[in-house]
Amino acid sequence: MELIVLGSSGSYPSPTSPCSGYLVRCGDTQVWMDCGHGTFANLQMHAAVEDLDAIVLTHEHPDHCVDIYGLHVLLRYGIERSGLPVFAPPGAEQRLGGLVKSWGDTFDWQVVDDGAKTDVGDMRLRFSRTDHPPPTFAVEITGDDRRLVYTADTGPGWSVSAFDAEADLVLSEATYLHDHREANLHLSARQAGEAARASKAGRLMLTHLWPAIDQEASAEEGSEAFGAPVTLAAPHLITRV
Repeated sequence: MELIVLGSSGSYPSPTSPCSGYLVRCGDTQVWMDCGHGTFANLQMHAAVEDLDAIVLTHEHPDHCVDIYGLHVLLRYGIERSGLPVFAPPGAEQRLGGLVKSWGDTFDWQVVDDGAKTDVGDMRLRFSRTDHPPPTFAVEITGDDRRLVYTADTGPGWSVSAFDAEADLVLSEATYLHDHREANLHLSARQAGEAARASKAGRLMLTHLWPAIDQEASAEEGSEAFGAPVTLAAPHLITRV
């Protein structure tokens, strides 16, 4: 399994990174997980759009979903592909569809809920409702005897321990430094590290980084809490899970 970071900024793009977006590969299967601002451009540097097997939208905040519109235009009017599965929270098809005349048959919208499971090619996906409005779902991806957990956005009321322990890699939001938390809608680097450590994760990568924070300090804080060096997500970073 391979994780490619397309963007890692939290809430708004930084000068050097789009918002949240990740390409996950396993065998012949490719899944685009979150479509935040600017990630569609970076996706096309790593994959042919026609080879995508599914899209996952963890929630409807623009920094996680807005590039679905560019994808829709290319698929519908460019390469004329239909039926691409999109796994998204209940009602996302209708609410996001308010900005387009019609989705047509471009996407096959699949509703996910807490505990939902589905197979996409060589991957098994499982979802867990996090502590974040609007309804937001963390994703566990299993394939090729490897396991990736992506927290999506969450406050401290949810933990990666909602999934089985000992994931090979936890990709965790870490919006803030712990002493400068603006709200409980997101985690600090310390909270991300503590949660990953409690779940006995093999490795931890921090993402959804607030553009104005000191990223070196974030890495230090997360590493101290996790008990081992953490990786900071950055555009075009490719990691073997």
